[in-house]
Amino acid sequence: MAIFFSDQDVKSRLTNKLKLKSFLKELFRREGQGLRHLQYVFCTDAFLLEINQQFLQHDTYTDIVTFELSDDPTITEGEIYISIDRVVENAEKFKSGYERELHRVIFHGALHLCGFRDKSKVEAAKMREKEDEYLNLYFPA
Repeated sequence: MAIFFSDQDVKSRLTNKLKLKSFLKELFRREGQGLRHLQYVFCTDAFLLEINQQFLQHDTYTDIVTFELSDDPTITEGEIYISIDRVVENAEKFKSGYERELHRVIFHGALHLCGFRDKSKVEAAKMREKEDEYLNLYFPA
């Protein structure tokens, strides 16, 4: 199980990477999803827009794009691209704080790779519930 974090033309200011890697492995274990390889790339709006256009044919800004690369549905090999510009804006918009919002999006991508979707209102509500569950485990009160 290998998890990597990298910055593409931006500083994510991600701290406690070893703790986060351990926590993400536990998230996958709890959700019953195998994990072989996971790469997080923190980037700008412009970088992620280009990925969104090229691979998904979406011409919109987004906070995250997740790719499952494994042919085996039980084992994840994924890439997750996160726009730090969107994280900063959403942290201000929702008054959640940068670190908490960054982790929400990190967990959101992992949950997508575990099979959670967010296209319908019901799916989005379940996704938010799972994000909150993992945020509360990671940042206990």
